[in-house]
Amino acid sequence: MIEINGVNKSFGSLKALDNIIATIQEGSIFGLVGTNGAGKSTLLRILCGVLKADTGTALIDGEDVYENPHAKEKVCFLSDTAYFFPNATIRTMQNYYEIVYPNFNSERFEELVEKFGLDRNRKINSFSKGMKKQVSVLLGICTGTKYLLCDETFDGLDPVMRQAVKSIFAMELMNRQFTPVIASHSLRELEDICDHVGLLYKGGILLSKDLEDMKFHIHKVQCVIQDPVKEEELLTELHVLQHDKRGSLLTVVARGTKQEILMSIEDKHPIFSEVLPLTLEEIFISETEVAGYDIKNLIL
Repeated sequence: MIEINGVNKSFGSLKALDNIIATIQEGSIFGLVGTNGAGKSTLLRILCGVLKADTGTALIDGEDVYENPHAKEKVCFLSDTAYFFPNATIRTMQNYYEIVYPNFNSERFEELVEKFGLDRNRKINSFSKGMKKQVSVLLGICTGTKYLLCDETFDGLDPVMRQAVKSIFAMELMNRQFTPVIASHSLRELEDICDHVGLLYKGGILLSKDLEDMKFHIHKVQCVIQDPVKEEELLTELHVLQHDKRGSLLTVVARGTKQEILMSIEDKHPIFSEVLPLTLEEIFISETEVAGYDIKNLIL
């Protein structure tokens, strides 16, 4: 388990992290979303022991990670810009990782490299951005570390490769102790893979929610209710996060189970009603607006 307790970090007058408190459970995929400059990379570097927090603690399985080799050996950090030795080939980097990470799975790595169609003897500096990202991710997965910290992992990957990497993550979760933390500026990249998502905003965790719980307790519905009095009663009865009226069509995002919300609507004798799919993006926008923030343009 990763525990972040009151972590603060500044660079001169710039406050990069402001009292971060979060817990990342084992065996789940945690998504850390935020815009550029929100503090994602700084937080990941503290979690892997590259940076030291000014105050607060970052614990890996109960141990402070900074300058602690025992805790660090459980973590692999993949930077947003992967570093490879000059003129290195995939084979070169594999040999290096085998030295640094005692549990590096060479057989698995060679299998994945072949499946991804990468040439092990070609110089990596001749690869495209997406291919370099693939090599970085495959190296990180095969280190065998318990925790994999990924900074903008899917940036530069085409849709097919994105799905392939997500499938590998799911397979690793089933076969061993594995907890990936994926930082991204896009909620759309995290929606179909993460179990839990934290929203980092101006150096602080604004929201941290379990996705299944969020999707179960927030729903979007459309309905047409002829009686304006009953329509107002509905908006009063429901725990409304957002609502919009266009002509006779009322659209509501409300907190509660689907059954509870539909029962309230049916009591008002609607001409028409239906439940609409609600994206993770819409859920977060609704949640942050309730919290007093308007960040529609920051998490697209």
